[in-house]
Amino acid sequence: MNRTYIKDLVSAIGKEVSISGWVDVRRDHGKLIFVDIRDMSGKVQAVALPSNKAAHEVASKIRPEWVIQATGVVNKRPEKMISKNKETGEIEPNGDIELELKSIEVLNEAETSPIDLHTDGREINEEVRLKYRYLDLRRPRMQKNIRLRSEFVERARQFLFTKGFTEIETPYFTSTTPEGSRDFIVPSRMYPGKFFALPQSPQQYKQLLMTAGFEKYFQIARCFRDEDLRADRGFEHTQIDMEMSFVTRDEVMQLDENMITTVAEAMGYTIKQKPFPRIPYADAMKKYGADKFDMRTEEDKKRGVLAFAWVIDFPFFEKDADGAWTFTHNPFSMPAPEHLEWHLAGTHTREIVTQQYDLVCNGFETGGGSIRAHRPDILKATFRTMGYSNEQIEKDFGHMLKAFASGTPPHGGLAHGIERLMMILTGENELREVQAFPQTSSGRTAVMDAPSEISDKQLRELGIELRKKK
Repeated sequence: MNRTYIKDLVSAIGKEVSISGWVDVRRDHGKLIFVDIRDMSGKVQAVALPSNKAAHEVASKIRPEWVIQATGVVNKRPEKMISKNKETGEIEPNGDIELELKSIEVLNEAETSPIDLHTDGREINEEVRLKYRYLDLRRPRMQKNIRLRSEFVERARQFLFTKGFTEIETPYFTSTTPEGSRDFIVPSRMYPGKFFALPQSPQQYKQLLMTAGFEKYFQIARCFRDEDLRADRGFEHTQIDMEMSFVTRDEVMQLDENMITTVAEAMGYTIKQKPFPRIPYADAMKKYGADKFDMRTEEDKKRGVLAFAWVIDFPFFEKDADGAWTFTHNPFSMPAPEHLEWHLAGTHTREIVTQQYDLVCNGFETGGGSIRAHRPDILKATFRTMGYSNEQIEKDFGHMLKAFASGTPPHGGLAHGIERLMMILTGENELREVQAFPQTSSGRTAVMDAPSEISDKQLRELGIELRKKK
């Protein structure tokens, strides 16, 4: 008999079916034994009657989280036994049907769970939750969050396909770049003493794809940044990353706004204001004291409204802790057209505005991008302002300069941090609640024992000698 998913049982009333899943709860009432069974699609109550000795005997032995295959007849539950949501009084999914068990096959037994799976999990120590993440993910809240994330990504992907974008993957092994965070470094066995860097973003590669003539690129990109951890930032994250040729700042923002609006509203969310407000950086700092702000009222918050806004007209440069000029967002950005001559001449540095744009929502930055420098002289001017010598510019960015001298079109793009967006959509407060296997707050990998030591043999192969850190 073919497997039936629990969500489809409502259309099989009076029929014999076979379902597979986990034992959620078992309630032994003596003669009657009730078993709540769940699969990826839902949950249903099954009942073992004493008249069916074989099924009744197995039902008396099974325990929560055992994996079973159950065969039975789908029946309507009596009116007085219909299961309703305690808060809303509405009938729960499959609350008006039950499965009268004919047979049960145990596919795998389970030890008693070390964590309670019938709460939302927030009361459990983080290290313990992530140690047993494969169990933690079974709870309904986590199942909902991860599936919602998948839906969001798929809807965004399909939107971009309808707009003529090509999905292209870029390498994980690349070279170190100045993008605002520390790189994760990977030693090379074939080139002792040399190292790859994991990408903080696909920034340079997507600009090279514009040089290659693809014009509209996107990918669901994994990005790695060796940053101090906090609730809304981790070592690795996923971006919806896109880039377009022959576009203006307003055209990029409009396309992205259309994508976010289309996807969010299709998923049932309400957006506070359309088109999204555009607020200059200076005005945002004056009004909110930050370039990430929340425009919702208390009523908006209760209703789960999404308040998106663009922040524009950022200063291109700022002073770092040593008093040298550094970029505020991205060194590959283009200055505002009216400030291009200043930029090329290396004057009025503090006054130069960049064609950068950030999208904020409900107090978080959810994405950002810019129109890019597409000429060698513009990119060189950026790094000269930052104090790079001509030799250093050539060493670190010669490949980009050569590409730009090969007929690179004007282009721009942006990227959205999927985890940040999903935090907002799900109402969660931490990235780990919308990631399958996140790092702990102490920087260790969920379930796996990482980072961990490697063998002396591996160190020798890599040409690495460890010294104690002072």
